[in-house]
Amino acid sequence: MGPIEKQIRDILSQALNPVRMEVINESHMHAGHAGGSADGSGETHMRVRVISAKFDGVGRVQRHRLINDLLKPVLDEGLHALALEPAATTDNVRW
Repeated sequence: MGPIEKQIRDILSQALNPVRMEVINESHMHAGHAGGSADGSGETHMRVRVISAKFDGVGRVQRHRLINDLLKPVLDEGLHALALEPAATTDNVRW
């Protein structure tokens, strides 16, 4: 686990008390693309899948805004891309 993944996990774990969470480094899929490294190494592109009761009754846009607000320091430090898959405990999740 790299330092950015750890930072994301720590922030979201504390704020959302997730039932389930996956932080996936997808940087290798963006080798040579804008914002990524030439060889796809590092932690430039991350996907976050998180299930939390904090999302129960909260719309999709508001879920994304909440996570983006929580992870603003990570984004400000240089994380180029963040794909989000937030789900409520009442959602039918397929991952």
